[in-house]
Amino acid sequence: MATMDVVPHGDRMTVTMWGELDLGSRRLLPELYDMLALSGGGMDLRLDAVGFCDCAGLNALLDLHARAVDEGKSVTIRSCGVAVERVLDLTGTRELFTDSGRTEGAAPPAPSGAAPPEEDGQDLRAEVTQLRRAMQTRPTIDLARGILMASFGLTPEAAWSVLVRTSQNTNTKLHDLARDLVGTVGGLTLPEQVQRQLAAAVAGANRPEEAPAYTTGGLPAERH
Repeated sequence: MATMDVVPHGDRMTVTMWGELDLGSRRLLPELYDMLALSGGGMDLRLDAVGFCDCAGLNALLDLHARAVDEGKSVTIRSCGVAVERVLDLTGTRELFTDSGRTEGAAPPAPSGAAPPEEDGQDLRAEVTQLRRAMQTRPTIDLARGILMASFGLTPEAAWSVLVRTSQNTNTKLHDLARDLVGTVGGLTLPEQVQRQLAAAVAGANRPEEAPAYTTGGLPAERH
C-alpha cells in the first residue's frame, strides 16, 4: 500500500510517496487534502519510489489536482518512476501536473509578475479541457479493465497490465483501446493486430504456458 512523507517547503508541501498507487491509495486523500489546505501554493509530488500505478491511483491524483484548482493552488509531479510516467503518458494527463513557470528549488513567482489576464484565461481553459478529457476517459478504461477481469479471471493489476501492454505493442492510445474493448460486448471485432497482442498479453498475465484462442468478438477466449 502507498505511504507518504510530507515536508513543508516555502509556501508549498513536498510529498514523497512510495509503494503502490491503486484503489487503496484513496485512503491518503483526506490527509493530502488537509496538507493542501495548509499550504500557501500547493504540492510538489515525488513519486520515484512508486512501483505500480493503475487507473484508481491516477484517479486519486486527479482528484487531488481538482481540489487544488478549486483552492487556486497547484499540484505538480516533480519526479516519478516508470510506472507513474507510463500512466501519465498513456492517458495524456502529464501536462496537468507540470508547472513550466517554476524550476526546481525556485520560489513561486510573485502575483505582480503574473501573466496577463488573457494568457491566464487561456492556460486555465486548456487545463480544464485536459482535466475534462481525462475524467471522460476514466469510466471507459475502468470498464474495459472490468471486462478483462470478468472474462479471464484477472486481478485488477493484471488487467491493467494487459491494457497497458496491448496499448504499447499496438501503438494505440489507452482510451481508444479501452473503447474498442468495450465495443466487443456489442459485437465489434478488434483489428487482427490488436487481437494478437491482446491474446499474448492475457496469456502472459494469466496463463504463461498457453495462449488463448479468439472469440468471434475479437477478445481472447478462455481455455478450459
